[in-house]
Amino acid sequence: MQSNHLSRHARQVLTVTQGKALAQGPGSDPSIARSWLRCLEDYHLDPAQSMAPTVLEHGRVLESRERLQQVLQIAGNEMNSLHQQLSGAGHAVLLTDARGVILNCVTAPSERRIFERAGLWLGADWSEAREGTNGIGTCLVERQAVTIHQDEHFRGRHTGLTCSASPVFDPHGELLAVLDVSSARADVSRQSQFHTMALVNLSAKMIESSYFLRYFDNQFLLRFHLQAESVGMFSEGLLAFDGDGRICAVNQSALNLLGTIRGGVLGKPVDMFFDCAQDELFSRATAQANTSWPLRTRDGRVLFASVRGQVRSVVPAAAPFVAPAKTAQPGGICLVDPALQNDFRRAVRVFERDVPLLLSGETGCGKEAFAKAVHQASQRSRKAFVALNCASIPESLIESELFGYRGGSFTGARKEGMRGKLQQADGGTLLLDEIGDMPLALQTRLLRVLEDRMVVPIGGEPQAVNVRIISASHRNLLERVEDGSFREDLYYRLNGLEIDLPALRERSDKSQLLDFILAEEAGEQTVALEPSARRALLDFNWPGNVRQLRNVLRTLVALCEDGRIEFADLPAVVRQAPVLIKSNPPVDNPAPPLDSAERNALLTVLEQQRWHMTHVAAQLGVSRNTLYRKLRKHGIARDA
Repeated sequence: MQSNHLSRHARQVLTVTQGKALAQGPGSDPSIARSWLRCLEDYHLDPAQSMAPTVLEHGRVLESRERLQQVLQIAGNEMNSLHQQLSGAGHAVLLTDARGVILNCVTAPSERRIFERAGLWLGADWSEAREGTNGIGTCLVERQAVTIHQDEHFRGRHTGLTCSASPVFDPHGELLAVLDVSSARADVSRQSQFHTMALVNLSAKMIESSYFLRYFDNQFLLRFHLQAESVGMFSEGLLAFDGDGRICAVNQSALNLLGTIRGGVLGKPVDMFFDCAQDELFSRATAQANTSWPLRTRDGRVLFASVRGQVRSVVPAAAPFVAPAKTAQPGGICLVDPALQNDFRRAVRVFERDVPLLLSGETGCGKEAFAKAVHQASQRSRKAFVALNCASIPESLIESELFGYRGGSFTGARKEGMRGKLQQADGGTLLLDEIGDMPLALQTRLLRVLEDRMVVPIGGEPQAVNVRIISASHRNLLERVEDGSFREDLYYRLNGLEIDLPALRERSDKSQLLDFILAEEAGEQTVALEPSARRALLDFNWPGNVRQLRNVLRTLVALCEDGRIEFADLPAVVRQAPVLIKSNPPVDNPAPPLDSAERNALLTVLEQQRWHMTHVAAQLGVSRNTLYRKLRKHGIARDA
């Protein structure tokens, strides 16, 4: 019986990973399908293998626990509290290190054997590379909260488990641990995990904040939020700075509130971001930081803040900070590629006229960064930019995430309710990433919001919203329209202007982009690339696009000890990639006849179809991505 189940599950996994999408079941979730594909192609795992997880020997577990001693101390009470909130029965609360090794487990003594038989041992390695798709391992890869429900696990052996996991980051933005709640009960539904996932997220954030506060116990700590009553809560921004007023670390909430990235903050003077002299910040410091006061940012927004630290005498005020003038180049993104520059200029022009943008392109090519740059270049730059990834949130959560809910409207709802993403983006911009994965029922509600400019929270009353929409997807939305999984009227409502972003391998500014990302990841650290290492990075194909490049550079910077990255430091997948031999014809040679013919054919069909890209691609018999690549190749562009 068990053998039949393993074989059936293995066939389901292979069906999905061979590109045969299932109408329903675990393989219909794109994030699960991607993880399954990683397990087969990257990790070479067998879904039918019934071997128990690898368990570290006792000594190595003790060493790992010693390294995370402070985190374990902080997390202990939180894990016990979380177990009690879940009513205990049928749940195991786990904490792992950044490798996915279980370092602590809270469960009822009578249920310990049940979870041990499932492989949830102290010291067990639950990384995705070892155990395939699972709450802990997939959370580590995705760097975001995930729920893996029963048959969504890669290994058939683990399909009796349901796991909800949330990452815990250290003050420098690196993964520190994973908090996970696992259940071995057969009657656990995906819907029931809404409440569990919310509690896991909250507990992970509280561990994260407590660790930040303890880590910088001897530094000055600025705590701030949009609401005075939220200073001191888990959602507050935390910013540590030293006695010279230079920023040592920030948490993600602080970066969100300041609208910046970690590399643009670290090492900078704290008064570069706030309209408050350093000596005033120092003078407001108290040992407990119990009182908050209004603090204005350099772009004019009012926050509420308190400062924890040693009280200092006031020193003469420094010269006032003068904000640099805005440049024509978008901030936080590299756009040296001429075709991308043109696309960006067109995007900003139509966005200012309240025309919706649709961004397409491969996963990891920078659609969110492009959308944020458009927002920052628009007249809405001082308002909120809010992103919702429709593929990364379980279907049962998307509705409440997008529309919000009134307190007490369903079991597990917070008594004060929750503002949805549409309300959070009021006056600003909402990015709907992976819009192609939005459930049909929500597509109908979204269309109504776009037409009426009114949002109805779950259990609440209609509320007016003023929001501009940017959508993004790596899918062909017209194909989704044809197969009935995406509303045609919503497609045309969102597609005011479509921008197809190139894959990293197709960009002409790869060298500048490499320098840009390296500088961001290095911050104040000086890091040089040895020529052969640079050449290998530029020649690599980068199937994961800009996201993969950033992750590789982040790792190289973290491991760099002498300020120099050499070829031997590169990951094996980059070092062992075949060398690309390029043959560039002389500049003064005319274009080959076939190229000229192709260019003329493109121009002819473009004019016939009045630049309707979908119709052009259909007439030429190519995909839209192929069409856009050919347009870039021949330098064909149409001004907005």
